[in-house]
Amino acid sequence: MSEIKRYGVEGGKGTGGQHLPFARAAGADGWLFVSGQVPMVSGEIIDGGIVAQSHQTIKNLLAILAEAGYGPEDVVRCGVWLDDPRDFMSFNRVFMEYFGANPPARACVVSSMVVDCKVEVDCVAYKKP
Repeated sequence: MSEIKRYGVEGGKGTGGQHLPFARAAGADGWLFVSGQVPMVSGEIIDGGIVAQSHQTIKNLLAILAEAGYGPEDVVRCGVWLDDPRDFMSFNRVFMEYFGANPPARACVVSSMVVDCKVEVDCVAYKKP
């Protein structure tokens, strides 16, 4: 029987310091599912346009991957939500800086955000156990 390991259930904080009711990531049998990340630092969305927010979002994602012992080369799929379709090319340029050497499968949609930001990214990663 496999065991599910959860990361970040000890009290992650969202906007306004509210407790987030989900794990930052959960993994089993070599698979790691990282919850959607936004450009948040210390519970607040950073200022800036799509480039700055994309960098921070991906850095947050990579920090969770690293905490679980994974790297960008282990990411098999990303989901991307953009607030504005005009940000697609700018986001792609930032995304390539982090995943250009090992591009994962990816879906990108335009959506209203739950918090006041321009981008959200989640991912699925795999490492042979």
